[in-house]
Amino acid sequence: MRKSVLIALLLATAACNGAPEAGNNTVAPAAETYDLAAQKAKIATIDMKPDTSFLTDEERRVVNLLIQASDVMSDIYRKQRDANWQQTRARIAAEGDALKLEMYDRYFGPWDPLAEEQAFWGSGTMPEGAGFYPADLTREAFDDYLAKNPAEKTALTSPYTIVVRDGAKLKAIPYSVAYKPELTKAADLLNQAAAITTNPSLKKFLSLRAKAFLTDDYFVSELAWMDLKDTPIEVAIGPYEVYTDKLHGQKTAFESFVTLKDPKESAALDKYKRYLRDMEANLPVDETLKNFQRGFASPIAVAEQIRGGGDNVPGIQTVAFNLPNDERVREAKGAKKVILSNVLGAKYDRILAPMAPLVLVPDQASQVAKKYMQLETLFHELSHSLGPGTITLNGQKTTVSEALKDQASALEEAKADVMGAWNILFMMQKGELPAAEKPQLFATYLAGTFRAMRFGIAEAHGQGAAMQYGYLKAKGAFAWDATAGRYRIDNGKFEAGLRDLLREMIVLQHNGDYAGVKAFMAKWAVLDDNARGVIASMTAIPVDIRPVYPAKV
Repeated sequence: MRKSVLIALLLATAACNGAPEAGNNTVAPAAETYDLAAQKAKIATIDMKPDTSFLTDEERRVVNLLIQASDVMSDIYRKQRDANWQQTRARIAAEGDALKLEMYDRYFGPWDPLAEEQAFWGSGTMPEGAGFYPADLTREAFDDYLAKNPAEKTALTSPYTIVVRDGAKLKAIPYSVAYKPELTKAADLLNQAAAITTNPSLKKFLSLRAKAFLTDDYFVSELAWMDLKDTPIEVAIGPYEVYTDKLHGQKTAFESFVTLKDPKESAALDKYKRYLRDMEANLPVDETLKNFQRGFASPIAVAEQIRGGGDNVPGIQTVAFNLPNDERVREAKGAKKVILSNVLGAKYDRILAPMAPLVLVPDQASQVAKKYMQLETLFHELSHSLGPGTITLNGQKTTVSEALKDQASALEEAKADVMGAWNILFMMQKGELPAAEKPQLFATYLAGTFRAMRFGIAEAHGQGAAMQYGYLKAKGAFAWDATAGRYRIDNGKFEAGLRDLLREMIVLQHNGDYAGVKAFMAKWAVLDDNARGVIASMTAIPVDIRPVYPAKV
């Protein structure tokens, strides 16, 4: 998953699901003190200048077509985030408020993702179902309808349909119908790119993905994407993440990542994928809870992003992604992990490094390292391919995502954070990383947790980070040093706390325990006064970045 970003350092993006106490423990400004200009100032605009000098003329032509297709993903995602976006935007424009119009365009809607989706125009918060469902449909009403109409459940809960009212009934409309003009345009652009490229694997993927846009059948093109090789062009484009669907956690949002691979850096990290099966075996749970059904191919790429589209644009910026999410593909081939090195680097320099001395006592703040931000990002993504996937619940085969619904994303992101750190410790046992660097791992982890909590704890990564904070603090992994006004880590208790937390989360996922996950989050995803005070001290540090990419290469 995406917005999959780490412990997260973060990710992204992805990419939900506020805990019951979120209203009292949020780090976002209260409604009566909301200041849109101050919110804008939390985002640092970065002019990205990716290196494209090595591209051939053919590759350059292909990339420029993919950039155009990425912009089409944004056109679709505007509808998915705000079903009435054209009318809403026109009304804001008519009012003549330039700042509100700018922020509407930036966030693809009048809701601020850095303030728990609070409206900066109009009233209320973003509908839980975004543009995927009728705005007045509640989770309880939808679940009740599904229970009474089981024959309609498959279509209504499909990741590739929107739900509309048809009189007293609910009706599923396939994406290929709902977004036909945009998907036809995107398919044409991909077919043009496929006709130009002479790379067989890229040609195959682009042709199959173009077809999938018009049929809603993405399986074969996902397999083809896993097989991309011998090209610097790494592109993910289509409906992937479910973070925007806070009502049922099933509807996929269109997005794109157009990136160029760094072969040297990719090869340096690729060695870790051979340990995936061993990582599964090393999980601190009973053997019956381990999942050896997934594929363990899992290619790893380090790349510079040169364009983003759709769900990859507004809100918190993704530093890495782990796709596809289709459990059938993961069982056949695993999943691909791509680290966006230029986005990660900008976040480390502008955000994580300056945060460290505000979170940790001086001797431990100096241990926060870019190396471990990158490794935590990588192992977070690797960990999305481990643990429960397809499960059996009440005698029926299902997936963790389907069983946990709106609670799935926050728990999965937290699981990947904790499991990622656990697997780095495993690599230290294997001699692939120096065991003496555990203090760097834990210091970077805790600082990264605070970075994610600044997103707001109604967002998947932020809520998952808050839960980790609460649980690990209770385990004594770190404690408040009142004299220093900072946290001090206990390395031994930190490792034990990670083990215990990982075990509890895997059991919850394996059992598909929806009520248990809600209770677990309600108990632990709570910020205390010390955490809120530390976060409040970070006002001079950006919460996130806004990368600006060249219009063409």
